[in-house]
Amino acid sequence: MNEQEIIEKIAFNVIQGRVTADDEGYDDGLEGQPAVTELVETAIEKKINPKTIVVNALTGSMEQVGDKFDRGEYLIPDMLASAECVGAAMELLGPYLAGAGVESKGKFILATVAGDLHDIGKNIVAIMLKGAGFDVMDMGNDVSVERIVSTMKETGARYLGLSALLTTTMREMGSIIKALGEVGLRDKVRVLIGGAPTSQSFADEIGADAYCRDAFHAIDLLKKMAG
Repeated sequence: MNEQEIIEKIAFNVIQGRVTADDEGYDDGLEGQPAVTELVETAIEKKINPKTIVVNALTGSMEQVGDKFDRGEYLIPDMLASAECVGAAMELLGPYLAGAGVESKGKFILATVAGDLHDIGKNIVAIMLKGAGFDVMDMGNDVSVERIVSTMKETGARYLGLSALLTTTMREMGSIIKALGEVGLRDKVRVLIGGAPTSQSFADEIGADAYCRDAFHAIDLLKKMAG
């Protein structure tokens, strides 16, 4: 396979949600064929530029997955499978990206707020952010206001993503933004929120910088912020 064929096959298998050759795809008859892991390993062996792989194979394919999700062709499990493919690829490519001159777009802290144990949506966002070139630190779920503020101070991160799936916990987001202001960090941090009970009006109410309806929307908003 030449470089273009490898790139195209990686993108195809991301859309199919196939991490390894043992995985089935969205379409029938793919089991046993090289998938994302094997193809990325081949790309590394052939010294294909890691940035080319990220931009042409991973980012573009996830945009197609996002389109399928928006049209109702893909459900959340399908989107999660594709996101796992990108995560596996980024794990393999990580050591090579710095050497390829790929600079981080900034440190991004992610957390599900205190009292909330849901993290599937957040995990998808984390994978997408890594693929988009951000240095991501995922603090997990049920994270207190104090821990989040302390982490923002210690890391100097420019971005904070907060997730909640319960109406009883979403108010923690406002408490975090208020606490950032109390320690003089609010003006230095872009705060993005997401999760089923959140909305643009809620983001406006608590003073968040953006409301993200899903991982793809988050990436689009960050592009606009950077631009």
